[in-house]
Amino acid sequence: MATAAAGQTGLLGNLALLAQQQTSTPMPAPGMVYEAPAPVAGNQTTTPPRPWLHPEHLARFVDPLPIPQTLRSTETKPHPHLPGVQIPYHRVVMRRVETKVHRNLPETSVWSYGSSAPGPTIEAHKGQPLLIEWVNNLPTQHFLPIDHTLHGAGKDQPDVRTAVHVHGAVVPPESDGYPEDWQTPGQSITALYPMNQDAATLWYHDHAMGIERLNQYAGLFGFFLVRDEAEDALNLPHGKYEIPLAICDRFFYADGQLHYPDSGDPAAPWVPEIYGDVILANGAIFPYLAVEPRLYRVRLLNSSNSRAYLFSLSNGHTFHQIGSDQGLLAAPVELKELMLSPAERADLLIDFSSLASTEFTLQDQKLTILQFRVNGTETSANPIKAPQQSPQFPAILRTIDRIPESAAVRTRTFTLNEYMHPQSRIMLMLLNGQYWHEPVTEKPVLNTTEIWSLVNTTQDIHPIHLHLVRFQILDRRPFDVDDYLNYKNFHYMGDAAPPEPNERGWKDTVKAHPETVTRIIIPFQGYAGRYVWHCHLLEHAANEMMRPFEVVAAPKST
Repeated sequence: MATAAAGQTGLLGNLALLAQQQTSTPMPAPGMVYEAPAPVAGNQTTTPPRPWLHPEHLARFVDPLPIPQTLRSTETKPHPHLPGVQIPYHRVVMRRVETKVHRNLPETSVWSYGSSAPGPTIEAHKGQPLLIEWVNNLPTQHFLPIDHTLHGAGKDQPDVRTAVHVHGAVVPPESDGYPEDWQTPGQSITALYPMNQDAATLWYHDHAMGIERLNQYAGLFGFFLVRDEAEDALNLPHGKYEIPLAICDRFFYADGQLHYPDSGDPAAPWVPEIYGDVILANGAIFPYLAVEPRLYRVRLLNSSNSRAYLFSLSNGHTFHQIGSDQGLLAAPVELKELMLSPAERADLLIDFSSLASTEFTLQDQKLTILQFRVNGTETSANPIKAPQQSPQFPAILRTIDRIPESAAVRTRTFTLNEYMHPQSRIMLMLLNGQYWHEPVTEKPVLNTTEIWSLVNTTQDIHPIHLHLVRFQILDRRPFDVDDYLNYKNFHYMGDAAPPEPNERGWKDTVKAHPETVTRIIIPFQGYAGRYVWHCHLLEHAANEMMRPFEVVAAPKST
């Protein structure tokens, strides 16, 4: 909690300085409301201010929580590499749609995979490959402010481009959604998902170079759930008792339309982070979920651009985390609070059996997200009990062997940097001091293991995501940043701390805490080819905090 607060406070201090130095849109502290500025052209106001939505004036808990539809495959197509083999095929169309985010607001225009935002939940099973054709049927003009000064978003590029990335999927490089492998309206791409991976809560979202932050903010994301026989054997809650729950924050105008804040400079509208004053649960504001007094499984996703959440239940009730980014933990972890940075997921069991006829909320610290309404009776003839009450939930969910450090063939050290130009006050974020376009410097060998040390010299928590791979967190250790930046000395300020119990499974996104060295150990398995690693604060990734890496095949022995 302290590190999250420190990260946000440090950034807001920078933003306040930015506001003093140039005409800009002030970024509010989380949960605050401010008046929309008028667009500017030089020093002249071109349009009158547009009124904001003030969420505190909306009625609460009047809309049911939307549940994204599950995409069912009704068609097969030939496997692209296995002659004579037919595999399931989906066709997913990206389009502009109108959706109700609250009963008392007009419909909101969003971009969607299908007919809703979040998009449909895609289900896959380990060992059963599938094909998805991602079709770009979006408008040709973007409705959010493109910054043409960002790499890959120049005026010579089409306004609307998409590159779909299934976050956490083990896929060949041509199906990964490489940021520069984008499609424009009228184009499509068919991706192969081999599904040679364990059950996990994955998600899909846009990854187009320079405008990923805008496309996701517009609504381009959804769940991608992988199942396997080992997880099925645990008899976890399923069907209507399994709830995919995507949480994100946004700004809205009073007419219900989305607003993406900008710097106030039409030539360079990028801002470093966004903390919206409206929190959406599955695309709805202040919804409610009616549940039975029994055990539920909640697949929780932080799909925000920048905001980290500290989740809890308002009645102080505990819950169990049974999985993280890349599937089940070794054992359930009982929690009262759960912190998720952007792109992280948590697989939760919430036991409502002792809470019949009560109402309480899921909250982010003191900010209300949604209401749970527990019915007085259970309709299921075969209730599933909580893990501590039933042998159906063993103390061991699965075996996770910790990777010994001795397995690593190489250790790499990377700095996480933020810079501010002394005259323009424009901010820049880099990984290891390198820009995206510079030559690839990380070329791990396929089927080898490496340790990556992430040296965070900033005041932000940076959620670092590596494509293709899953990894384990080794430890975190605070260090003297000034000593390192001035003299390149690692003066540690404390002992190395192991990951929290709910971080000891397989991960694909790790919180790199401020002024801390975070070490992860990574088996580079799956495929050779070029992939990406980046900060999943989307505004950071758009402003150069993203780098390619290339997995290379081992040299053939002679």
